[in-house]
Amino acid sequence: MSQSDNYESAASQAATEVASFDEHQKGLLGKFHHALHVTPALVPLIVLVSAIVIFGLLLGSRFFSPFALTLILQQVQIVGIVAAAQSLVILTAGIDLSVGAIAVISSVVMGQFTFRYGLPVEISVLCGLAFGTAIGALNGWLVAAMRLPPFIVTLGMWQIVLAANFLYSANETIRSQDIAEQAPLLQFLGTKFNIGGAVFTYGVIFMVALVLVLAYVLRHTAWGRHVYAVGDDPEAAELSGVNVKATLISVYAIAGLICAFAGWALIGRIGSVSPTSGQLLNIESITAVVIGGISLFGGRGSILGTFFGALIVGVFTLGLRLAGADAQWTFLLIGVLIIAAVAVDQWIRKVAA
Repeated sequence: MSQSDNYESAASQAATEVASFDEHQKGLLGKFHHALHVTPALVPLIVLVSAIVIFGLLLGSRFFSPFALTLILQQVQIVGIVAAAQSLVILTAGIDLSVGAIAVISSVVMGQFTFRYGLPVEISVLCGLAFGTAIGALNGWLVAAMRLPPFIVTLGMWQIVLAANFLYSANETIRSQDIAEQAPLLQFLGTKFNIGGAVFTYGVIFMVALVLVLAYVLRHTAWGRHVYAVGDDPEAAELSGVNVKATLISVYAIAGLICAFAGWALIGRIGSVSPTSGQLLNIESITAVVIGGISLFGGRGSILGTFFGALIVGVFTLGLRLAGADAQWTFLLIGVLIIAAVAVDQWIRKVAA
């Protein structure tokens, strides 16, 4: 038997390693980029910590007091809740321009059902939440089933809801003292409580709990993975067995529900039910999402990043106000942050490709 036919002998001399991959040594920049790629919330967290340190050094105890730091949370609670809804939609490579209008009309429904029709306030709140969810589901159906562009659908829905809001409420505001006397539950999320000089509201607690729940759901459930898959490549997701239509409709419906909760928190924040409130929620929510590192192209980012993005805006706003700077500096710096956030996202995608 020749040596080439002696298979047992040949096998005993063969390499025992099945497969191996060359590992390239990463430099400091490579390791930093890898950390940014696997942890999208790291960039806004670094910016947030840096902003807190800088304003703390400049302003001292005026900025680092428990009251000032918790005031930031109170100021961003509405934007933070709406931005959480916006994050879900943008993760699917969509956008929702109607989030602010949904929040406001949900608050109007809660107030009008209580004071115009005399329904129990608990029922009115549930009706407001259901109304917001229904509008979101309609957005999702138009995007998923009718295959209309999310920008066009939500732009049109924003106009429809905004007009319906003014027509239904007759542009009338329900006063804060009337709500406090007859339906205090409407102001529940604005209730304040004090812990060691730090002032919180139930709206702030709801915002933090919402972010933690969504972070868990997006990371550890099949639905969360489907959201990322649809945003990254809907055709590949469908071939993999993901029900893309159902996922999109559920995302927009949940976003509508979250916006309705934001409308409830809005009543607590301003005290009254006003059809003219929340005019800037659309752009503020998109700003928090972009600064928070969620890609406008979908499929990348985290809800924690959005939370940090909302806090960054709050820190800049309060810090510049305490420093006596002109309010326009806030818009200028936030504009720089938006462009920088998109540039960093593009850099991460380019290096990862």
